[in-house]
Amino acid sequence: VIAHVFGESCVPENPERVVALEWTYVEDLLALGVQPVGVADIQGYNNWVKIPVALGEDVVDVGRRQEPNLETIAELNPDLIIAVGFRAGQNYDDLSAIAPTLVFDPYPTDLSVSQFDEMLNTFNTIATAVNHETEADAVLEGLKAHFSQAAAALEAAGRGGESFILSQGWTTDSVATFRLFTDNALAAQILVQIGLENAWDVEPQQYGFTEAGIEGFVALADRDFNFFYVAPESDNDIFLESPLWSSLNFVKSEKAYWLGGDVWFFGGPYSAELLVDTVLAAMGVEIPVVAEATEATG
Repeated sequence: VIAHVFGESCVPENPERVVALEWTYVEDLLALGVQPVGVADIQGYNNWVKIPVALGEDVVDVGRRQEPNLETIAELNPDLIIAVGFRAGQNYDDLSAIAPTLVFDPYPTDLSVSQFDEMLNTFNTIATAVNHETEADAVLEGLKAHFSQAAAALEAAGRGGESFILSQGWTTDSVATFRLFTDNALAAQILVQIGLENAWDVEPQQYGFTEAGIEGFVALADRDFNFFYVAPESDNDIFLESPLWSSLNFVKSEKAYWLGGDVWFFGGPYSAELLVDTVLAAMGVEIPVVAEATEATG
């Protein structure tokens, strides 16, 4: 019996045929060594999630994450379905009629619970459900070691403890909007794990962000922080052409770091490692490669 946000579900002891309806849970399964039989929006998953474990070519696309195809899912004869709460509310009963369905919520309504802790708890729960706890322990130990190496690299570069604001930016009719991540957000918490400090100190939000235009940064003119942001290249070009953007303190001090257009802020442990690598690479800080110990031979 596995507890989840919609109650409890009885899961087979060793489920082999798993359908995942949210990309985070696809990533979790792959990190645990489990290839799902069905995934919602495979093209979108491959566009955004860049973990080092590839989705199998025979995995079946079961439709949109917002509205998966129930007939296709049923035809796969799954042992287990994994879904997300803000999408599964309307079809949970239908999904449960096909197979035991676990539902998780990456955005806890209890704002004292960080999305990072929720990610870890969900990862471990999925590992228990698919009977891969040993693999989960190894993945999370690797994540912890990666954080430690990144923190040490920042300290060695004299940049440990620096402040940051993390953002997703885009334009609509050439008007810029920035999603700024609050302390409880998964992506912000990942950077906190490596010793950085979140300078966007507004109240935590359920979805982990607030929004502002370029004008909203003027009030931060006297503060010193790194601005890490993801935006499509075409939108970033619009930012760079803006006189207001070029007047901002973090831009003038060369602390605005464009991370590219497709960094995924909402994944599992492997995406967390990739975000750390991307941020440190943007800062020009290299994580040293730790050589594996080898036995001496005579």
